[in-house]
Amino acid sequence: MPITCHLVGADGATQTVTARPGESLMQAAMGANATGIEADCGGLLTCATCHVYVREPFASQLPPPEADERAMLEFTASPCQPNSRLSCQIVLAEALEGLTVDLPASQH
Repeated sequence: MPITCHLVGADGATQTVTARPGESLMQAAMGANATGIEADCGGLLTCATCHVYVREPFASQLPPPEADERAMLEFTASPCQPNSRLSCQIVLAEALEGLTVDLPASQH
């Protein structure tokens, strides 16, 4: 069953993408040609250009970021917040239906 996700840009414009369970939010955004997620490393966890701010109730449903993700979050172009995540590390599941994230003003 497809999962619907909403990407809210810094300008307030919302892009809606659909994904397959097991796909990352970054993969879904790239597959939909969504803007605001650059994904320079293609999901290899070697950059921070897929930074997003995850809205509740979804932020608290995600597992905490692992050490590698926490380390990469130190390199985001926009300030990190408690709900900052790298979209390449958000694995989508049916429980995340309706996931809404805010995109930072800049990824670079």
